[in-house]
Amino acid sequence: MTEPNPPAAPGAPGAPGDVLFGLLADLRAESAVLDALVAELPAAGWAGPTPAEGWTVAHQIAHLAWTDDWTALATRDPEGFTASLGGHFTELLAAGADPVEEGARDGAAAEPAALLARWRAGREEVLAALTAAPADVRLPWFGPPMKPASMVTARLMETWAHGQDVADALGVTREPTARLRHIAHLGLRTLGFAFAAHGLPAPETPVRLELTAPDGGSWTFGPADATDVVTGPALDFCLLVTQRRHRDDLTLTATGPTATAWLPIAQTFAGPPGKGRRPASGA
Repeated sequence: MTEPNPPAAPGAPGAPGDVLFGLLADLRAESAVLDALVAELPAAGWAGPTPAEGWTVAHQIAHLAWTDDWTALATRDPEGFTASLGGHFTELLAAGADPVEEGARDGAAAEPAALLARWRAGREEVLAALTAAPADVRLPWFGPPMKPASMVTARLMETWAHGQDVADALGVTREPTARLRHIAHLGLRTLGFAFAAHGLPAPETPVRLELTAPDGGSWTFGPADATDVVTGPALDFCLLVTQRRHRDDLTLTATGPTATAWLPIAQTFAGPPGKGRRPASGA
């Protein structure tokens, strides 16, 4: 996956250290929003199904905790991460198992209080590790290595996306924030990866985003003279690229062949193409 080049955090100075500081603050804030949704859930709530097939609320939190464990390892002990990736992780793949599913299932088997405590401790470890990491170091990952700012952006995207699954399961509507800017930018930066994930060559034509921010302002990414353009609410775009809503249920407009071909296959997450979501009509 192409490494995202995160924009400066809203209101943050533009120096690299300040960008990382702002991203870490946004990751902490996004985690707190999800924490508030599950902190007082009874056991039955943790066992409730989410829009992700076969995943309960507990699976969603367990997956975040599992990924935090790997993130902390990659940051604190890059060699240990690489060794682990070539060991147990590879063995699971060779046996036909899905390490992501395994991690979510194993974590979800814990008592809700223990799982919540694990997730809280793990995300604090990630914040501490990435705060201490040199800004220019490239950290190993399941795909290409990433710098700390890119790693934080990926964690923020995942926290928001899985938080959406939890919110949907609980019937909660979350207030969109300026933190979506990071996810929208990541969505554009992963355009080429989305095509590659579907066995398609990366398009040479650039795409521009013209999005309406949650506060009514405008966010633009990409060349100003691009003829392929995606317009619409930033929230809708983020829901699309994280595959939390079907395109038919979103107010997005694609102009140009590349933009039109991209939206149905867009994804910000690593790995094979996801199943996405069915349209609200059920078709």
